[in-house]
Amino acid sequence: MNSHLDISPETLGDDAEAVLSRPYLVTPAAHPDESAADLAAYRPAMKWKEELGFILAQVSPFDVPVLIQGETGAGKEVVARMLHARSTRRNQQFLKLNCAALPSELIESELFGYERGAFTGANKSTPGKFELANGGTIFLDEIGDMDVSLQAKLLQVLQDREFLPLGAREPIKVDVRVIAATHRDLEEAIERGEFREDLYYRLDVFNIKVPALRERPEEIIELARMFLEKHAHPELGFPVITPQLRKTLLAHTWPGNVRELENLMRRFLIYRDPAIIERELTRRMGSRRTSLAAGQEPGLLISAPLKKAGGPTIEALRHNRNAEEAHVIVSVLESTRWNRKQAARQLGMDYKALLYRMKRLGIDGTRESPSSTPNDAQDQLQ
Repeated sequence: MNSHLDISPETLGDDAEAVLSRPYLVTPAAHPDESAADLAAYRPAMKWKEELGFILAQVSPFDVPVLIQGETGAGKEVVARMLHARSTRRNQQFLKLNCAALPSELIESELFGYERGAFTGANKSTPGKFELANGGTIFLDEIGDMDVSLQAKLLQVLQDREFLPLGAREPIKVDVRVIAATHRDLEEAIERGEFREDLYYRLDVFNIKVPALRERPEEIIELARMFLEKHAHPELGFPVITPQLRKTLLAHTWPGNVRELENLMRRFLIYRDPAIIERELTRRMGSRRTSLAAGQEPGLLISAPLKKAGGPTIEALRHNRNAEEAHVIVSVLESTRWNRKQAARQLGMDYKALLYRMKRLGIDGTRESPSSTPNDAQDQLQ
């Protein structure tokens, strides 16, 4: 549930009916120095789908930065697009930049643009996403991976509503709403010096925490059917989710979240045999339990054992983050039969950025299914 909202009848008491009838009323959560009776806090006893509708109704009238947090593949971009569609900027541009998909030097030119001659190969002036999104919304996905030096420039844009393109002498003024998303714990990143504290508080005017798919099991079957309808061939229709497959879907932990579920349903449309999907999920769960029992997160194919000395360390936190990222990448690679270009597209990453991540995380790129072609040849087909 969202930590900024609490509208349960138990909290509101006799005023519950009045407050719930006014969905645009927002009262801040009580300060530690104030009594609970002075201020009404909000935490709806709702399913995520209902809570999200309530959250969007609350924040949509206000043109403020929003920070969306949640695991990779949980649906952060979907929430960002819904927020834009309900805002006063709905008829203007919605532009996305994945901060994890490009090197920092390319992200700067993508965000702020450049003048002709600003660097080798800059043969003409090119506007950046901030200029193109003027009047609309810019979505900065995986902002936790943005280089610290770029964070300072982004902070200036949020403060002054102007920026200087590469090679330019005059700043450009813009009116852009910023929505940022990350799977990382930014407060921990601040402690490690990897994220600016002042930028965090600029972005965290309103915070939406998207729960993992395993935390909202009531949506799994509904989403599965939706993906089957979405990707079904118009002449073939789509297969039925049998009771046994339903049970298996609900038992799975979904480390890749909604993205993993969508890819699985696309394979279901190809095989059209629920038994194959059941066996695949059973194999995944068995592999995950084996990896956890061995003290290693699934997907991290090469890793050094952690030394525990009386409590969590920076090295342990970094290891856990890398393990989680590696597991997501391997899950998508397995869903594409280790086709790296296709996996990069599904992850929303640049192909070369994926290869770099695989190398850094120790993911063995030679692994593939027996029936697939060699990686390089298969990549070229995409």
